[in-house]
Amino acid sequence: MAPKVLVSDKLSETAVQIFRDRGIEVDFEPDLGKDKEALLARIADYDGLAIRSATKVTEKVINAAGNLKVVGRAGIGVDNVDIPVASKKGIIVMNTPFGNSITTAEHAISMMMAVARQIPEANASTHAGKWEKSRFMGVELTSKTLGVIGAGNIGSIVCDRAHGLKMKVIAYDPFLSEEHATKIGVEKVELEELLPRADFITLHVPLTDKTRNILSAENIAKLKPGVRIVNCARGGLIDEDALAEALTSGHVAGAALDVFAVEPATESPLFNMPNVVVTPHLGAATTEAQENVALQVAEQMSDFLLTGAVSNALNMPSVTAEEAAIMGPWVKLAEHLGEFVGQLTDEPIEEISITYNGLVKDMNLQALNCAAIAGIMKATNPDVNMVSAPVIARERGIEISTTTQDKTGVFEGYIRLHIKTAERQRSIAGTVFSDGKPRFIQIKGINIDAEVGAHMLYTTNNDEPGIIGALGQTMGENGVNIANFTLGRSGPGKDAIALLYLDDQPPPAVLEKLRATGMFQQVRPLRFSA
Repeated sequence: MAPKVLVSDKLSETAVQIFRDRGIEVDFEPDLGKDKEALLARIADYDGLAIRSATKVTEKVINAAGNLKVVGRAGIGVDNVDIPVASKKGIIVMNTPFGNSITTAEHAISMMMAVARQIPEANASTHAGKWEKSRFMGVELTSKTLGVIGAGNIGSIVCDRAHGLKMKVIAYDPFLSEEHATKIGVEKVELEELLPRADFITLHVPLTDKTRNILSAENIAKLKPGVRIVNCARGGLIDEDALAEALTSGHVAGAALDVFAVEPATESPLFNMPNVVVTPHLGAATTEAQENVALQVAEQMSDFLLTGAVSNALNMPSVTAEEAAIMGPWVKLAEHLGEFVGQLTDEPIEEISITYNGLVKDMNLQALNCAAIAGIMKATNPDVNMVSAPVIARERGIEISTTTQDKTGVFEGYIRLHIKTAERQRSIAGTVFSDGKPRFIQIKGINIDAEVGAHMLYTTNNDEPGIIGALGQTMGENGVNIANFTLGRSGPGKDAIALLYLDDQPPPAVLEKLRATGMFQQVRPLRFSA
């Protein structure tokens, strides 16, 4: 059955056609997002929801969306999506961070020029029939220092354009490496150094708890006298009241804002100030950008729904279509290892350690981690998936660590999963053979070669005669068919394990009969996802 996507905001017909061309059933209702009740009534039917900014994907909407797997935002900002709730429900949230990067960067440069030369005020004055040439004395950009707060996709483009204007560029970004700073031609500095040095400041960071009011009253006081500030990123990054005071006093010479703490902004302390340029969140408002983000979100959502490829997700590691094809068996292995451990562990897990050996160490480890954690969590929450599992693990305070190793032993690569509780530790390792099938290769330190079956029985015992007979006789007498079995032991007379492949889950009464023999330390039925 083809996936179904609802487009509830205004996307281009070309973008909608992408869904159809990829074999996805799509309903294009560009005004539905504005009607909360209508959206609630319809959302349960869809696997995907494509939106812009008008649709509010609230907790109520998410709870009503029983089949929803992905929300795609045509644009960067996802303030209208409750990402924590979506993550708990296992819904991927994607945005399109590159489709409007150039457009937003160009708007920031335009705003910087406008505030430097007081173009809006001069334009209004001239239209009014005045000729106030001496009133509008501007400043050059050449040789000035531009302080860029946030040197990601858009910030890097602004840096490039500023170099063309012969500006000196300094940048504050905790995630900017010295190597990348050199590559894009900027001096990497701390915020405390940027504030008093910059002649112009432009912001290009998301709004988070750490960046909210990054230009606070305290930081504005540290700015170089006569500085000009540009914000085309997100409202809430600047204390607007403090900025208005600094503009009035002359400490800040000018400001240009495309975004505000409250939008739509119908009032602001910055409105009608002669040294302030304002626009109504136009950063991404070009024909090219609107088309680009619409096409991009349609392609991303289609790739995910049809192939499992994840691009530009905000709550899950990205996995390309090529990676999905290569990693598929390894992702399934990681999930099976987690399922094994999760079903055997009754007490709370405190630590999860995952080792990647050989060829698998160069794969997308974040995605593999998510699969392993999801497998573990399924034992207590069958609805968990790769999106929601890490969230649940964090909520439970589980410590997660990852180790990589070069190839050791006979396998080209393997994954080892180790968990720790207050009472015990447990480990299992597995690999993927050339046939693409996951295999368990070690349990409790005992080497084994076991395929993964839908219904299995796991037993542990001391290595002694009669074990196989007891298993076969008990199962046979109770009508449980054994399709196959695998045995392993640490040595003669030492620890031994058995994995039985069954046609169906064994009845609890049969398990009790096996335990009653006194021959087994553990008798645990296992179920593995297809």
